[in-house]
Amino acid sequence: MKRLLLALAALAGAASARADVTLASLFQDHAVLQRDALVPVWGRADPGERVTVTFRDHTVSATAGRDGRWIALLPALEASAESAPLTVTGKNVVTLQDVVVGEVWVCSGQSNMEFPVDRAVNATAEIAAANAPLIRHIRIDHAVADTPADAVATSGWLAATPENVGHFTAVGYFFARDVYRKIGVPIGLIHSSWGGTPIESWLSEFTLSDPAFAAVHARWAKDVAVFPARQVAYAAEKAAWDAASAHAKATHTKNTLPWPQPAVGPGTPYQISGLFNGMIAPLAPYAMRGVLWYQGESNAPRPAEYRALFPALIRSWRALWGEGDFPFYFVQISSYESTDFWPPLREAQAEALALPATGMAVTLDIGDPKDIHPRNKQEVGRRLALMAETKVYDIPGDASGPVFASATPEGSALRVRFTHVTSGLVAYDKPLQSLEVAGTDRVFHPAEGKIDRGTLVVRSPSVPHPVAVRYAWSNVPQANLFNGAGLPAAPFRSDDW
Repeated sequence: MKRLLLALAALAGAASARADVTLASLFQDHAVLQRDALVPVWGRADPGERVTVTFRDHTVSATAGRDGRWIALLPALEASAESAPLTVTGKNVVTLQDVVVGEVWVCSGQSNMEFPVDRAVNATAEIAAANAPLIRHIRIDHAVADTPADAVATSGWLAATPENVGHFTAVGYFFARDVYRKIGVPIGLIHSSWGGTPIESWLSEFTLSDPAFAAVHARWAKDVAVFPARQVAYAAEKAAWDAASAHAKATHTKNTLPWPQPAVGPGTPYQISGLFNGMIAPLAPYAMRGVLWYQGESNAPRPAEYRALFPALIRSWRALWGEGDFPFYFVQISSYESTDFWPPLREAQAEALALPATGMAVTLDIGDPKDIHPRNKQEVGRRLALMAETKVYDIPGDASGPVFASATPEGSALRVRFTHVTSGLVAYDKPLQSLEVAGTDRVFHPAEGKIDRGTLVVRSPSVPHPVAVRYAWSNVPQANLFNGAGLPAAPFRSDDW
C-alpha cells in the first residue's frame, strides 16, 4: 500500500508539473515590450490547454499545440513608463510585475559588444550617475547548441542603476542612454554576445548550407578532425602561460609567452551555428525594434568570406523574426596594431550598407592601437544612437560621416566626392592625413588633400597622373577627415586591385 501511495503521489506530481503554464525566457519581471507592433507572448502548456494573456486593457488567448507550444499576440501597444502586470492564465497563473512598453533593441557580437560599463572610460563616474530605471537590460548566458534551442538562461531584466549598470553592455547602454534622452520612452536591451567569436558561429545552419559557404564547412571539418589533439595541446600551453604569468608577477617582469589559442571544435563558441542556435534562435519572435552589432575582429584574416557572410547574417536574422527589414546598425572595427591586415575587413563591413535599413558607425578615430578593446564606448554608443534617432525616430540631424562616392581625374589630381557632406568637410588637426594615390603602375604614394567646396582634391608629386585614391587604408591610420557634424569619414579606396 505504501508503495502504491508513493507511486500515486509521484504521478500526481508529474501531472501537476505538466499542467504548469510557462513563459519563454525573455518574459520576466521588469520586462520591456516593444511599442507600436504586435507583441508575441509564448511559452509551453499541456497540449490542447487554453492559455489567456492579459496586459492592461488587453486580453488575448491561444491554445497549446500537440507539442505543448502556445503563442498569443497582444495588439500594438502605446509606449508607457507606467508599469503594469502581465498575467498568463491556464491551469495555473503566472504574473510578471513591473512590465513597461517602449523600444527594444538586440545587442550582439563579440567582445567589444560584451565589454561592460565598468571597464569604459570614466566608469566610476558613469556608474555613480546611472539613474535610469526605464533603461533595462537582460543578458543572455553563454550557450552553444547543435540545434535551435527553445530556452535560454538569463540575468533577468535589470534597471540601469549604480548597482546593476556596471555589468551592462557598454555600447548598448550608452546607445540607450542617448536615445532615451531624445525620445523619453523605456528602452530595453537584450544582450546576447560572446567575446572572440567568428561570425559563422552566429549564422543559422540553413544559411550556411548555401554552397557559397563550402569553405566554412571545409575549415570546420579540419578543426573537428584535430580537435582532440588541440585540446591536449591547449591545456599544456595554458598551463605554461599561467606559470609564466605567475613568475612574471612574482619577479616584476613581463610574461613574453603568447596567449594560447583555444581549441576549435564541437561545444566551443567557435562551432558553426552554435551561437545562433543557443543564443539567437530562442529570442525570436520577441518583438523588438532592431539590432546593434559589433563583431568582425575574429574574421579579419578572411575578409573575402566576410563579404558574403555578413549580409547573409543580416538577412537570416531578419527572416528569423519575420518582421521585414528591421534596422540593423553595426560598428566598423576600429584602429589596432593587429598582425592581420584590417582594411579589407572594414571594406567588407561597409559593403553591407547596400542592404536596406542598415547603418555603420566608423570608429577609427577613437580606437586604441595597443588594445583591441578601446574604452571609449560612450562615443560608439552615441554614433549608433544618431542612426536610430534620425532613421527610426525622425529626429533631424546627421548620422553618418563622409562616404566615398567617386574620384575623377583633374590634371595631376583626383577630385573626390562624398555623400553625407551637407554640413561640409573638415580636416581636424590639419593637414589631412592617410591619403594615398597611385598611377597606372598601381603603386600607392602618400598624397596631400585640399578641401574644395565639399569635395577633396588629392595629389602627390610622386604621381603625375593619378588614377586611384585611397584613405585610411592601414590598421592604424591617422584618420582626420570629418564632416561638419563631427563624424569621421569611412575608410575607402577607388580601385578594385
